[in-house]
Amino acid sequence: MDLQKHAPQQDSAPSPADLRASDADRDRIADLLRDALGEGRLTAEEHAERVEGVLAAKTVGELDAFVRDLPAAHQRRAAPVSAPNRPTLGAIPMDPDDNVVAVFSAAVRKGRWRAGRRIHAYAIFGSVEIDLSEALFDHQQVVVKAFSVFGNVEVRVPENVSLRGMGGGVLGNFEVATLDAEDPEAPVVYVDGWAVLGNVEARPKRGKLVADILDRVQRSMDRAQRSVDRSMRKHLGH
Repeated sequence: MDLQKHAPQQDSAPSPADLRASDADRDRIADLLRDALGEGRLTAEEHAERVEGVLAAKTVGELDAFVRDLPAAHQRRAAPVSAPNRPTLGAIPMDPDDNVVAVFSAAVRKGRWRAGRRIHAYAIFGSVEIDLSEALFDHQQVVVKAFSVFGNVEVRVPENVSLRGMGGGVLGNFEVATLDAEDPEAPVVYVDGWAVLGNVEARPKRGKLVADILDRVQRSMDRAQRSVDRSMRKHLGH
């Protein structure tokens, strides 16, 4: 009996180009196209057409096709710079700039708000959500001090910042998804505190960069329309 012939076939691993594209992948390609437009390598019409294709692309290979003829796409990207595990001594005040409290209730900070250097969150038989994905960062280092007692504290950050965890749990869950930003000047969010028979969780909020791409598409389409209008007026002699 030929065991090799009857052995089940193993599916080969997909190539990197066949992997599904993420929002971060689309944003990276959109940035390259924006730079190419500013350098004069692409016309407004070409830029608008390619960015529309970026939004519709499903795989990494489809995205790469839109920048294959651009020099910036072939430059080696710098490795992420690891942020320190603790804030710089003296950078964070002892008193909080903001208190978010939920006692047998729920409290939320989200949207376009200005994040202070120190934010305290208390969830006692309650739920606290601190969403920094659209926040304004005036400081390079931000500490979120979270205390959860039979409660839940969720912290969300944009995916282009660094994220560090310094706390722990007592019969509870304290979980922070470590994140390193590519930009060494990007804000660093430190999540500290305790989860006592409760839950503290911090992680990046994916997908917020899509809005930036959509804004760029609209601006590119506006520029393209103005260019068409100028051409039409020139052709008609106006």
